[in-house]
Amino acid sequence: MSLQPDLRKRLEKVLSTLDDQGTLGPRLTGDAARLWKRIGKFISMNLIGPPVEEDSLELACYALQLPPRQGRGVIAGRLGRTNLRDRCEQAAELLVSVMGSDIEESLLDRTTRLLHEVPHRSPMIDEAKLLADALNLEDFGVIGLILQTVQLALQGEGVGDLSAAAEKREEYGYWEARIKDGFHFEPIRAIANKRLASSRKVAKMLADELGEDRS
Repeated sequence: MSLQPDLRKRLEKVLSTLDDQGTLGPRLTGDAARLWKRIGKFISMNLIGPPVEEDSLELACYALQLPPRQGRGVIAGRLGRTNLRDRCEQAAELLVSVMGSDIEESLLDRTTRLLHEVPHRSPMIDEAKLLADALNLEDFGVIGLILQTVQLALQGEGVGDLSAAAEKREEYGYWEARIKDGFHFEPIRAIANKRLASSRKVAKMLADELGEDRS
């Protein structure tokens, strides 16, 4: 069963404010919806057996986008987090502190437990494995490349730094290691491989264009 519409609306309202300065925008709500749709696709693939705790999975998707309290100039939401364990623990804490009074106790407990299980190498909860794979897949493909571009830009770096980072990851076999250890389900690992091929093409085109500028 998915979330009640009134709870979803309250979550969307919270996510519409991006930071402590009251900046409004659709980014966090859009990211949560996109993550939930991805998980819905995985559920339809019967990667885990029924019954599936869809309500806690959907709530976790919103919790993972809750904007933490940060200093001026630091972008809120997913781009401010670099570690899956820290991100999930922070999401669980924020869910309790920001939305705890609006959520039925059993659902809140199941969702926080789910979030704490996600970073484990072998989660005890099947839904945690599904969520972990969905989150890890975000780093692959053109989406992952664009998110990395945004992060580098926030740090004052540019397209040359993006290309250099891509080359370094290839040199050290970063993506092969991520594909080997970052997924619990073979069908999702196959999607990651397909997306990786796409991002490698884009990275190659970027390197070629930068080479033309230097020649």
